[in-house]
Amino acid sequence: MTSAKIETANNLAPSVSITPGGPVSGSIRPPGSKSLTNRALICAAMATGESRITGALASEDTEVMIESLRRIGVEAQIQDGGRTVLFTQQNQSSSAGATDHPTELYIANSGTSIRFLTATLSALGGHYRLRGVPRMHQRPIGDLIEAIQSISEGEINAESENSCPPVTIQSNGWQGSSLQVAGSVSSQYLSGLMMAAPLGNNAADAVSISVRGELVSRPYVEMTAEVMRAFHAKVEIPQITQGNETLVVRVNTDGYQGTDYDVEPDASAASYFWAAAAITGGSVKVLGLTPKAIQGDVGFCSVLQKMGCEVTSEPDGMTVSGRASRGIDIDMNSISDTVQTLAVVALFADGPTRVRGVAHNRFKETDRIGDLACELRKLGATVNEHDDGMTIQAIPENLRGGVLETYHDHRMAMSLSLAGLKIPNVRILHPSCTAKTYPEYFADMENLLGRAHQWQQIEA
Repeated sequence: MTSAKIETANNLAPSVSITPGGPVSGSIRPPGSKSLTNRALICAAMATGESRITGALASEDTEVMIESLRRIGVEAQIQDGGRTVLFTQQNQSSSAGATDHPTELYIANSGTSIRFLTATLSALGGHYRLRGVPRMHQRPIGDLIEAIQSISEGEINAESENSCPPVTIQSNGWQGSSLQVAGSVSSQYLSGLMMAAPLGNNAADAVSISVRGELVSRPYVEMTAEVMRAFHAKVEIPQITQGNETLVVRVNTDGYQGTDYDVEPDASAASYFWAAAAITGGSVKVLGLTPKAIQGDVGFCSVLQKMGCEVTSEPDGMTVSGRASRGIDIDMNSISDTVQTLAVVALFADGPTRVRGVAHNRFKETDRIGDLACELRKLGATVNEHDDGMTIQAIPENLRGGVLETYHDHRMAMSLSLAGLKIPNVRILHPSCTAKTYPEYFADMENLLGRAHQWQQIEA
């Protein structure tokens, strides 16, 4: 029974509990990467000529991106249950949004969608309004808008307090050759600007984007560049060296060319299955990902290796074996989407685990430091919050079950559910929030475990 089949009734809420058991062993191929899919959708939609995206993720985040692109006049054909998307014409010349009334775009709680589209549409030109769920209207976007205002002809405004969405765009495109953006809140700001740079009627041959301050999650920026290059854009990202601490990305304005693009399996999603092996002392192979993957989150395997697991790589996938037996002190700035996964693994390790470098996690779908700490404490862990992360320590035999909130955050639901692999009666509320990036997560986990989850309505 999937989470979608459970309806909230009266004061009851849907919940799921993974049935504890022995070591988890097997192999699995997660769905396509959300991060790669939404980047490829932007590039293909703005390209000259035909494009075919295969292996795409079908989820709420990608669906709102596709629907938004359609609303601005892009022709996108969906096949194979959303895993293939065809773009059949030159879409960059779309005149959608060139009206007195804005074209309304609903982006739910998709951070990639609102940030990438805000940059793209400001470069393309037109009149648009982007809005989402209440939580989206609490997620800052001011640094991105400030960067765009320096190069865009027109008005870009955030309507909510503290420079949060909804966002209204009334733009005649970009004019100029340089801009600057802060890097400390989200690498998606820089990624959005990079993907927008080849668009519009900019007379400059190239756009230079300077990053102000530390850039978080740099591997995602490298990922953006790789996707852009697949669509024949020219991108230069220099290495930071001592004495050269300012990152300046240079993007040519030649536009995108249509291509066939195959999306890798999602490395962030893969972390849950590798973690299942690390928690239980089993062995899980994730197919379709190797150390050469362009997603930085494959680095999660190296973190598990530091904790005592064995990691092996073959041409068709990566395997994690054995228990994560010891706590570590680790900077996870470059793989911050896997912090929640690691936090649950840390419950079963000997000694404390200190996570650093992820202050920006407070500005995700939920506060992924404060809210995560709250839920881990329900299980009996000792958790200390820090400005840039947390310290987690638990005595595995003293851990207990409990009802855990998800805060409508897909990664909270998936990661916290892993505690149920060893602890009885760990119940996850509102598990359907995984539809944001991985609708079939609980079904896939059932198949890997070979045993059913427990689905139940309980008092929330």
